Amino acid sequence: MNILLVGEYSRLHNSLKEGLEQLGHNVVIIGFSDGFKGFSVDFPLEQKWNSGLLKKGKVLLYKLTGFNITSWFTYRQFRKYEDRLTNFDVVQIINENAFYCGYFYEKKMLQFLFQNNKKVFLMCCGTDYTTVNYYFENPSFMSLLPPYLEGKIKAKNFEGVLKFRRTAFKKTHDYLYKNIQGVIASDLDYHIPMQGKDKYLGMIPNPINSDKIAFAPLVIEDKIVIFHGINSESYFKKGNDYFEEALAIIEKKYPNQVEIITTRSIPYAQYIDLYNRAHILLDMVYGYDQGFHALEAMAKGKVVFTCAEKEFYDYYQLQERVNINARPDVPYLVDQLSQLIENPNDITEIGKNARKFVEKEHNYITSAAQYCSLWQTKNK
Repeated sequence: MNILLVGEYSRLHNSLKEGLEQLGHNVVIIGFSDGFKGFSVDFPLEQKWNSGLLKKGKVLLYKLTGFNITSWFTYRQFRKYEDRLTNFDVVQIINENAFYCGYFYEKKMLQFLFQNNKKVFLMCCGTDYTTVNYYFENPSFMSLLPPYLEGKIKAKNFEGVLKFRRTAFKKTHDYLYKNIQGVIASDLDYHIPMQGKDKYLGMIPNPINSDKIAFAPLVIEDKIVIFHGINSESYFKKGNDYFEEALAIIEKKYPNQVEIITTRSIPYAQYIDLYNRAHILLDMVYGYDQGFHALEAMAKGKVVFTCAEKEFYDYYQLQERVNINARPDVPYLVDQLSQLIENPNDITEIGKNARKFVEKEHNYITSAAQYCSLWQTKNK
């Protein structure tokens, strides 16, 4: 099949592309490179007028005229690729707002894809109309919403989430659902809110290309290295404040036994290089399942503090620990870190389990085959 993947988050579509190519399909990606992470795309898009003085000019222009110049620039870039975005057997869009545009330009690009290709599918990956409304209707659900409700995040800094509750994005949501063949979730954090929803086809676990990720059994010869990579834009959404407070306690409690590496908003390749030395990686505290960075670290055999609630262990019917469930609770995090520092053999064992789990449940070729199966069962 000829397949077009629209958008990129955390390398999901790149890994899926690699799996699909192993199965003999022709695949290209159009989209942004996921900010500072710099992921590879075949037809790159760039958000213009989106920082510094130009962003202020954009905001002023929008207030005066209602015209979003960033959306217009994105649409112009899209138009340059149009002759190469037609006649695909399958198009998969990674999110309801994959082009980061307002309704007018988002719809124009989506309309072109619908009219010039055979089948179009949508992923429930990241925030969208369904998940955000589910979070607000179920505030006890472990999501990125609690830090906002607690006042840690200002509304203007939570715009990327709040926008999905507005009429314009409901229009985009309705337009997509009218034209797509189905929706696929990437992990339990999206699968749970999607239960019983129209056109929901089910969950396919995130594809991880373990062939590209070297596994190294964890050997502790001196200090236990703990890595904490922070994306400043999602500092509170990920629960980094809890991790930092816990690490400050751990550093004082075990000054001769641990080394702590903390980074902020660095490119993906540099991020990977720096955490290669680590035994333990701190990922996030809000959620039920792992995202891409956690899974890639687990594939390397790291012990990852991430989202791994009971629902996760039940879904995969796991008997052994493959990671550490992180929670927004500093004493709990300190206790979990302390247990590992004082029982280093557990670090080695969990690291081995993590690799086996990713190889079994997140194999990129198996995942790609599951996508193909779903795509082929749905008629236009």
